Amino acid sequence: MSQKDAPQIPYLPHTQEDRDAMLDAIGVKKFEELVAHIPSQLRIEALKIREGLSEIEVVNAVSALAAKNTPASRMHSFLGGGSYRRYVPSVVSQIISRSEFATAYTPYQPEVSQGSLQVIYEFQTAICLLTGMDVANASMYDGPTACAEAGLMAARVTNRKKLAILRSVNPEYRMVSHAYAKACGLDWTVIDTPHGVVKPEELKLDGECAGLIVQYPNFFGCFEDLQALSKCAKEAGCLLIVVTDPIGLSILTTPAALGADIVVGDAQPCGNFLSFGGPSAGYMACKKEFVRQLPGRLAGMTVDKNGKRAFTLTLQTREQHIRRARATSNICTNQALNALAMLVYLALVGKSGLQKVATISLQRAHYLFDKLKEVAGVKQVFERPFFNEFLIQLNQPVETVAEIMKEKGFLAGITVKRMYPDLDNCLLVAVTEMNAKEELDAYAVALNEALAEAASGHKAKHDESLRKKEGRGMAFAGKQES
Repeated sequence: MSQKDAPQIPYLPHTQEDRDAMLDAIGVKKFEELVAHIPSQLRIEALKIREGLSEIEVVNAVSALAAKNTPASRMHSFLGGGSYRRYVPSVVSQIISRSEFATAYTPYQPEVSQGSLQVIYEFQTAICLLTGMDVANASMYDGPTACAEAGLMAARVTNRKKLAILRSVNPEYRMVSHAYAKACGLDWTVIDTPHGVVKPEELKLDGECAGLIVQYPNFFGCFEDLQALSKCAKEAGCLLIVVTDPIGLSILTTPAALGADIVVGDAQPCGNFLSFGGPSAGYMACKKEFVRQLPGRLAGMTVDKNGKRAFTLTLQTREQHIRRARATSNICTNQALNALAMLVYLALVGKSGLQKVATISLQRAHYLFDKLKEVAGVKQVFERPFFNEFLIQLNQPVETVAEIMKEKGFLAGITVKRMYPDLDNCLLVAVTEMNAKEELDAYAVALNEALAEAASGHKAKHDESLRKKEGRGMAFAGKQES
């Protein structure tokens, strides 16, 4: 096959000779040696496709396998916990699919990258407007890594070696932040939140703490007292890092007004599809006095030699640009396309539109919660105000109920026991503008039926499938912060 012909073929498998040559080049005899360190239960078996198939047959076989997936868009989805099924206007995909954006790379040459630089500049502006902070960077990989980088940033600013995080912060954010802290030799402590939030008067921060990480609203949907926590942080001489939801920020008091020093979050709810888990983009904003420690890049606006408005990279603190010892991060390539999707979404819906989306989500979440309180076997876990997510406890095994609900076409929520072993039979339910009132009513009816079925003989037919799932994800809890 000639090089000229290769791009026309969508499926080009390596021959055994090709694979042997690559293995020989890296010094191993077989592929299995490369993954021998990965526990077998964590590996995914390769697709078992019969050899000798034509391209048409391979495409048909893989398509048939893919058809077994059921995306959230084909279910009544009430999943949340950081990733949400929200409406993405068609113009978002139209704009980010334009070749000048879809193929753009780091704008090293401002004279030929004015479009990309303007997008970054306007994205930074939008984040500052949402958070109330002074300055924002050109996006991060995602929310969890933005949170982790904020922790490292706090350590640089304060010249301290300890981070504290509330247990009510999204477990994924905690896991990633802990991994970063451990790799950088920082001490790490998790502060318990037995009431869904921390009581500020019980918060003990010592003089070695660089940053306190909280979430607003937190993983359970509850609101921490940010003003009181900010006061505690200031008294200890550490920074307050706040993980936020961009939709909720449109109707909530800004983190800046409540005393935040660094604000982070994920762009996914704004113009980015769930996409089976990614990709997304993270955002980070801070007070202007910390700008030199802000990881990544900042785009700025200036004028060219003719006096016309122009954009350029004002600050580049990655190791590619400055001496490694002075770099704030070495993996801050911005997720420009996903950040652009968020920007297009925000510009399209505008301030009032974003507030309407948030208000609808809040109202419908409270409507569903009130409906579920009437269902026998359901109770609220934390009696606290919430935004669009809330935690309920069931009087039947939550895994069984969730499976029954799935059979009825509902993704009922997140079973949090794998992340919080002490919260047995608890379900985190999220509501967005995508969940119509009729869907909320149907959810309450379905949950009532599922609880009754779980308590009856129907429970037995689910036990076998549940037993097969036992142990999956349990490593997720308990070990990541040990």
